[in-house]
Amino acid sequence: MKNRIPLFVLAALLLLFPGAGRAAETPAPSKPNIIYILADDLGIGAVSCYGADHFRTPQIDALAQSGTRFTHCYACPLCGPTRALLMTGRYAFHTGMTGNDSGPLLKPANETMMPRVLKPAGYATAMVGKWSQLPLQPADWGFDEYLRFQGSGKYWNTQHGAETYTLNGKETPLHDGEYLPDRMQTFAIDFIQRHQDKPFYLYYAMSHVHAEILRTPDSAPDSKDFYADNVTYMDKLVGRLVAELDRLHLREKTLIVFSGDNGTAPAYAARATVNGKALSGHKGTMLECGALVPCFATWPGRVPQGRVAESLIDLSDFFPTLAEIAGATLPAGLTIDGKDFAPQLLGKSDNWPRSWIFVELGTHWYDRDPAWKLNEAAELYDMRGAPFEEKLVASSVGDDAAVAARARLQAVLDQLNPGGGKVDPGDGSGKHANKAEKKAKKKGTAPAAAPATNSQNANPPDQ
Repeated sequence: MKNRIPLFVLAALLLLFPGAGRAAETPAPSKPNIIYILADDLGIGAVSCYGADHFRTPQIDALAQSGTRFTHCYACPLCGPTRALLMTGRYAFHTGMTGNDSGPLLKPANETMMPRVLKPAGYATAMVGKWSQLPLQPADWGFDEYLRFQGSGKYWNTQHGAETYTLNGKETPLHDGEYLPDRMQTFAIDFIQRHQDKPFYLYYAMSHVHAEILRTPDSAPDSKDFYADNVTYMDKLVGRLVAELDRLHLREKTLIVFSGDNGTAPAYAARATVNGKALSGHKGTMLECGALVPCFATWPGRVPQGRVAESLIDLSDFFPTLAEIAGATLPAGLTIDGKDFAPQLLGKSDNWPRSWIFVELGTHWYDRDPAWKLNEAAELYDMRGAPFEEKLVASSVGDDAAVAARARLQAVLDQLNPGGGKVDPGDGSGKHANKAEKKAKKKGTAPAAAPATNSQNANPPDQ
């Protein structure tokens, strides 16, 4: 008992240090780093945690398991409109980005992209990868640093348009034998290393797995499946990025979102089966898997681990959600179509904000709830068999559920009024509508008129 501290000494200590008798309080979490990885032409049928039969993505699967994976996340059926949707949080009929040719309608005077929102909140910002359908340069939209390539699906300097890339405004040669995705990865890791002591936002728009599908540095000399090789290499790059975050002790400070930008390209859709079944639709179509994309978010200790969320979200929702998590302010005077699901993402609420999603491409659109879809032609589809089938419901069908669904979804379309917004300037497909016209001008002939159709089964060529 000789070592006991007298009570009057303890009382004096408590007066001098009133917090000494309490457990240390957990400090408020700081702003997370944010990394958004956008894969190109990666549908759910090429990601093994979604049940892909012919492809394995162990690094992506492990990352998804560390957070929350979404089974009903929707983009647009083409890359350009998706990137505008993601960067602005606004639907195409608001921005004008209804197709791959309508990027010039986006102007910094009219639209605000994610880096402009995050920079006032203290974030360093960088973009790496594909930017081609969006106008101007990433710096014009607020990115501090960027590395972008021209067009889509660029890997080696033997490809037309891949002889150079743009690094912070300077055209830079892609050297012989240099693999552009590796160069992009080096840029991304260098940015992370230089900004590890302050919050950063990295938008990583990958080359993979957009055509032209070529060999990777890991392809065997006798490989007969370059597409699978590309999926595997993309998976490896994602794993290496996460490993670098671990090495820098940044993993617990970093929110990572991963998604595709549209469904699988038509040339590879037949192989992209899930659990032995063919999917309904692919890139460029208004069928389910034109816009349904793999998506997950992970932030250790903050986003619930191992959760599979069936709630509806679309990529516009990440604009207000990430802004909320970053403590940033949304732009004033703009209609933000995205819904903030930060409380749900962080496990603080089970009441997800969406009961429907909206998808638009060219002059076609639809809204969808968990069981039904209604398009611009007033065609109602039973989606209870999706993503494998969707059944057209005749307008004469008097089933109570179908009648109620038609009325409910039509009310949403009436409220949105996409036909009263900015109209697609091309042929209505949302594709590169000017290609035929340019070819015709060179030959001195008139281009053939594009067929008018409202069908969601319209199957334009891959672009």
